[in-house]
Amino acid sequence: MGISRRQFGFGILATGLSACTSSAPVGIVSRSTGLADDLRPVPNAGYDAWVSGFRARAGGYGLSDATLRAGFRGAGYLPGVIKRDRNQTEFKRSLEDYLSIAVSDERVAKGRAALARHRGTLSALEGRYGVDAEIITAVWGLESFYGERRGDVPVISATSTLAYDGRRGSFFEKQLVAALKILQSGDIPADRMTGSWAGAMGHTQFIPTSYLSFAVDYTGDGRRDIWSEDPSDALASTAAYLQRSGWTRGVRWGAETGAGASGGRIIQPQPGGPSFAVTGNFSAIKRYNNSDAYAIGVGHLADRIGGAGPLRGSFPPDANGLTKQDRIALQRRLTAKGFDTGGTDGVIGPKTRDAISAFQASTGRAVTGEPSLALLRALG
Repeated sequence: MGISRRQFGFGILATGLSACTSSAPVGIVSRSTGLADDLRPVPNAGYDAWVSGFRARAGGYGLSDATLRAGFRGAGYLPGVIKRDRNQTEFKRSLEDYLSIAVSDERVAKGRAALARHRGTLSALEGRYGVDAEIITAVWGLESFYGERRGDVPVISATSTLAYDGRRGSFFEKQLVAALKILQSGDIPADRMTGSWAGAMGHTQFIPTSYLSFAVDYTGDGRRDIWSEDPSDALASTAAYLQRSGWTRGVRWGAETGAGASGGRIIQPQPGGPSFAVTGNFSAIKRYNNSDAYAIGVGHLADRIGGAGPLRGSFPPDANGLTKQDRIALQRRLTAKGFDTGGTDGVIGPKTRDAISAFQASTGRAVTGEPSLALLRALG
């Protein structure tokens, strides 16, 4: 496979991970809230012309007229997809913030419950593919919060919008073609093919080309249904993906150095933070998402789901001189004074910055929205 499943730039936002102090995740809209207004089709003459051109050459991809009619029925240009694509390219988080979100207490608790609830299936998949049940569960947790955030954005609209936009047009045209081939195969009807704003689908957020390569019909019903309320096909597809990406049975992903780690190479993704000894299975996880932070998030979440404790090492203060405990204290004090930070996880997101700005304005200070030790002291 020439490109990893999301080597094209998805990050924590696109995987549906959200800090309680951040805005809602832009990658995936909760199934309970419906689509944002800007993720509904709007007229766009340029897009319509592009689709006409695509349909004229689609026969060369092996797509039938019936598939094209079904796929594009109701599809359209989604302005919110372009906005999210532009925003996520600049998005950065420290490893400490990433793990605060990816391995939150809530995600660990839900992961343990999900593992217990689907123990039979996950154990069978571990036996068949050699991938630890906890690892499969952790991927599920990071990708869609155990199925709670699978996304409601129509995949044909999303991928065609991004293909038309042109920034990564060739890549997304391949995803559009693959999505239409999935429809043509009968695995899913067009009105059920939904996912993230960039076309990642189902419980474990497969992009269409990876679906064609790795999706598994584990239930034996003749369809590789990664969208179903039953996550079995999606979990099996993830296990198959990792196995074919080089996963070695019985080998850990890695471990924090000094915490039972042995062999492997040593990495320290955040200067001054914990170091990790990683194995070839760490590289297999990176085939799922080409990011050290993501692979550590999967591995550490899997360990926590399996009963391990938090990391032992500490992270240095941030650029503002604040430790995580300082940031948590800042959020708590703002909340106590009536300024809503959206939660107290120590991750400074838009809601916390808005709360800081509101406090600064209310007390006659310069409005910067920036956290600081001076602000922490001023909050009492």
